[in-house]
Amino acid sequence: MKVENPVALRFILQDDLYLLNADKSFYEKREILPPVIQEISEPEIRTQVDTPVIQEPQPEIKTPVIDIVPQEAKPEVKTPEPAFNYLGKNLKNFLILVHYPDQEFIADAHLAALQNILKRKEFSLDDVVIFNMAKYSTTTIAQLAAFFKPVKLLLLGQASTPQGMTGLTLNMPKTSGNRTALYSFSFDEMMDSVDNKKIFWELMKAL
Repeated sequence: MKVENPVALRFILQDDLYLLNADKSFYEKREILPPVIQEISEPEIRTQVDTPVIQEPQPEIKTPVIDIVPQEAKPEVKTPEPAFNYLGKNLKNFLILVHYPDQEFIADAHLAALQNILKRKEFSLDDVVIFNMAKYSTTTIAQLAAFFKPVKLLLLGQASTPQGMTGLTLNMPKTSGNRTALYSFSFDEMMDSVDNKKIFWELMKAL
């Protein structure tokens, strides 16, 4: 058996080996090369370093603070209602305007005649209002309309016409909205005239 490496003989032959002189020179000249150890290169580990993103600071925008001061509630100013003195209760919104400078409301004889006429129309004194314009010469028709809210309006004589009341013709009823107005004779003009009484009564029946 030919063994090139004498060291290996130690594992093959357990007994002592002796080389011949002729073989010593052969084995001494052979260079025993050291075992080649291959280096295993480690894998290259690359560490990725994230480049930090530097954000530029945004300028701070400040919204101006506006203080809202609550306004004090103004007290509601109400126009005081006029203090009117009149006769009747106005249960049916029937306003009768008269003019008697020497009376609080109307002369007694004229009141009795007026009540008879109203009774024939199935009205009582409580259903109407008798208002003496002689005591309220500066009162306007707008004030009277706002206060009494008349559906029927009777003016006895030209002197009983309130301020602002225009467009009425003697003994010619006029309807405006839900209100009908009649301008006719005063009782002084009717008491001694049968014709005036007849005209007035015919107009009252239609009012």
